Amino acid sequence: MSTRAAEPAAPARKQNGAPDSRTEAILRAFHEEGGLGKAYDTRLLLRLWPFVRPYRRLLWLSLGLGMVIALLSLLGPLIMKYTIDEGVMKGDSRALLIGGLVFAGVIILEQALNFAQVYAAQIVGARSMADLRSHVFGFLHQLRLSYFDRQPVGRLVTRVTNDIDAILELFASGVMTAIVDLVRLVGIVIVMVSIDWQLSLIGFAAAPVVAGLVALVRRRARDAFREIRAKTARMNATMNEQISGMSVVQAFSQQAGAEAEFDAINVSYRDANLRSIKYEALQDAAIEMVAAVCLASIVVSLGYHPVTFGTIVAFNAYLLRFFEPISALAQRYTLLQSAMTGAERVFGLLDLQEHDAPRIEAQAAGTAHRPDASALAFDQVSFAYKPNVPVLRDVSFSARPGEKIALVGPTGSGKTTIVQLLLRLYDVQSGVIRVGGQDVRTLERSDLRGRFAVVPQDVFLFPGTVLSNIAIGDLSPDPQRAEEALRRIGAYELFARRPGGLLAEVKERGDNFSAGERQLIAFARALYRDAPNLILDEATASVDSDTEARLQHALEELIKGRTAIIIAHRLSTVRAVDRILVLQRGRLVEQGTHEQLLRAGGLYARLHDLHFLRQEPSSISPPPG
Repeated sequence: MSTRAAEPAAPARKQNGAPDSRTEAILRAFHEEGGLGKAYDTRLLLRLWPFVRPYRRLLWLSLGLGMVIALLSLLGPLIMKYTIDEGVMKGDSRALLIGGLVFAGVIILEQALNFAQVYAAQIVGARSMADLRSHVFGFLHQLRLSYFDRQPVGRLVTRVTNDIDAILELFASGVMTAIVDLVRLVGIVIVMVSIDWQLSLIGFAAAPVVAGLVALVRRRARDAFREIRAKTARMNATMNEQISGMSVVQAFSQQAGAEAEFDAINVSYRDANLRSIKYEALQDAAIEMVAAVCLASIVVSLGYHPVTFGTIVAFNAYLLRFFEPISALAQRYTLLQSAMTGAERVFGLLDLQEHDAPRIEAQAAGTAHRPDASALAFDQVSFAYKPNVPVLRDVSFSARPGEKIALVGPTGSGKTTIVQLLLRLYDVQSGVIRVGGQDVRTLERSDLRGRFAVVPQDVFLFPGTVLSNIAIGDLSPDPQRAEEALRRIGAYELFARRPGGLLAEVKERGDNFSAGERQLIAFARALYRDAPNLILDEATASVDSDTEARLQHALEELIKGRTAIIIAHRLSTVRAVDRILVLQRGRLVEQGTHEQLLRAGGLYARLHDLHFLRQEPSSISPPPG
């Protein structure tokens, strides 16, 4: 018996095989990904132009070469007609030689120009879309944090990758040169009519049938193609979720459920692709069939309207070339529609008015500069992440320059929110936050955040080196300054022992460093920045007590001479601060020194007693042996 047979039924599917409510919720959440815009939208093409404009000379070259290629393609059948009628049928070897050489020359020139045309078009596409992708990526960094709270990561990844790749197809598949196909089509019609208008009418009689078949097939193919685009975004989001939460999936033995959930999306993605392939094959077969019927009609008509053998060969070649651009235009229509959909989504993202911490004039903010002795101050601040669910309620406090303030309170009391509002990652709903006497909303974002150094609980390291992570944000990292920062916290020897020292490799998320080492890099990062204000957001909560003791020297060096806001999970770390602020349900309920708050016997005293009660060793003796 296989291992799978022994597993319980996958929770991601119902008994009838349909996906469960969780999978359905994922599909509903991404329903808007399937939206398909117009097949041609001048407004969107005009918005693409600034990214194409730096490479416009290559674009015009590509279009110009396309026109020349279209004209050259009209000459081939005419040369074949002349060679057959004058060389083969009349036995003129000179005409046969000249016709063969000219035909070969035209074909070689056409293919050489075709290479240059395709290469130029793809260079334009690759460079302009690389610029657009960089622009979108930079724009994402300018959005406020609340936007990312409600957006799945997979959807944003799709915008930067798949949607821009869809626009790139405008160039890669030759959609931008569709006008060349139209020119070729018109030219073929003119030449065929000029050779023999009666045969031309017979050949063109099937054109409406082709148009109807193409329209019927492409309508269904567009639906399948729309589903492919939608399922791509869903798969990206699901993959990101499952890989990010792999430890939880494995810890709770949810592999079967995760596989079933992904399989539901993967199967629908496969089926959409199969439908698209079926319709593409139907279209090609229909066009080939109609072309064969047209040629057969011309052959039958020769009994009533005799022409030269060269004319028959030329008409056969022109008929094939007549249906080629029709088929190409039908295929490119879907790609054009996909590109327009991608452009609509990308520019829809770029149209967002959710900029990170835009500066507001003091008059518009309704506040004025108040020179005072405070390094920072909260004045009747209230805030809620969701409507009618307040996180902070009328919080007021201030900190003197150099003062060390600790924020303590139960989980969800608003400690981290205070820090996020101080850095203006979110904006207050009411009240005012001042830094140096100025409303934070009236400061430039770089000016405000440049006044703070932050040491978070979960330190994020970027791939690179120890030096680049300590000097993050510095385009020209200073090794001596980084070394001095490490020496001040007593950690230089620890990192110097690694191969490469400051240039030691940091892998993705810093997985090749321990939690304590990552924390030391965060402390050194704060010292390297040398900001007057410091924020410690439970900076030692993710390390054990022994490691925390070793980090104590680094902490003391870090807060020396700075105004510090310390969010503390372990109350043992806040005894030496100047003042402790106690939060409960978004309100500031107590403040004072450690001794004052213990004597008051309020919430802090209860938290303190509860904390140290948990630290006491168990009174139950372990069993013998």
